[in-house]
Amino acid sequence: MISRFTIATAILAAATQTVAFAPANKHAVLSSSTSINMGPPIDPSAPVTETYGEGSRKYRRTVYTHNEWVKHRSSDRFVSNLTTLTGSGIYKNIGKEVLATTSVAAFVWAWNFVSGGYEDFSGVMHDPLIASKWATEIGLPLTIFTTLSPSLGLLLVFRTNASYNRWDEARKFWGLNINHTRDLNRMATAWYGNDSSPGSASAPKQIAKAIDPAEREYLLGQVSLFTWAFVRSMKCHLSPPDEDEEDYIAELKSRLSPEQAEAIISAVHRPNRALYDLSVAIEKLPMHFLRKDELNKNLSIFEDTLGG
Repeated sequence: MISRFTIATAILAAATQTVAFAPANKHAVLSSSTSINMGPPIDPSAPVTETYGEGSRKYRRTVYTHNEWVKHRSSDRFVSNLTTLTGSGIYKNIGKEVLATTSVAAFVWAWNFVSGGYEDFSGVMHDPLIASKWATEIGLPLTIFTTLSPSLGLLLVFRTNASYNRWDEARKFWGLNINHTRDLNRMATAWYGNDSSPGSASAPKQIAKAIDPAEREYLLGQVSLFTWAFVRSMKCHLSPPDEDEEDYIAELKSRLSPEQAEAIISAVHRPNRALYDLSVAIEKLPMHFLRKDELNKNLSIFEDTLGG
């Protein structure tokens, strides 16, 4: 899955940066590991294996914006790409395969050169350097390649299209998460209290004063906080344990109460546990049950994207 964690960063920002949705945090906040990084580590002490291939994947948090498109369409991009050819991560990643293929090809050429003779630039054919019955030229008939090339080409296209389709589908799921985390917190904030309860926007002014600002901040903060906890748990759920586990536990303990953090960390399925806590936070909001149902529809979508 694509870049799959860039979107988690955006969701975290949507759920936690808005003042109206900000949780009442009584704990020290650690710096989040979800900040956007623009490529492999620049630390010279980082292992070489983390500068390309699978090792660099966790550093790929790039977002393709307008500036990148302008650079991509630049008429100088060909020259720019040539200057970075020797540092290409793709070449480094497949270097062993390229070396093996090149070595076999070089051996076949050298063997046929000494056992079958060669033709110089003047068109003169020279005798082989090794004249023996066992020293024969080696090679494969071209029929094999001409027969298999169309099939291999189609297979490569199909596999490439399938991989891009899977990436695009995952990106759309993350996009749904982004939209519905915003939608959930927007509705919760706007619907705090309802038409039939004291303190609603349509109630008389003397009743509207019944809303406790501290309680409102706390309850809406819990909704925002567990929205973040679900997204953060989903990110960890999709990441290798050795890549994100320590940061995940540290961030949960820094934002949630010890009881809440431990309940999610020790759960068998952490995202589902976070969704449960979010459901409980929504249930505590003083609003009509029909409006709570609308909020819970977002949770059903979260569950669908989690399983997708």
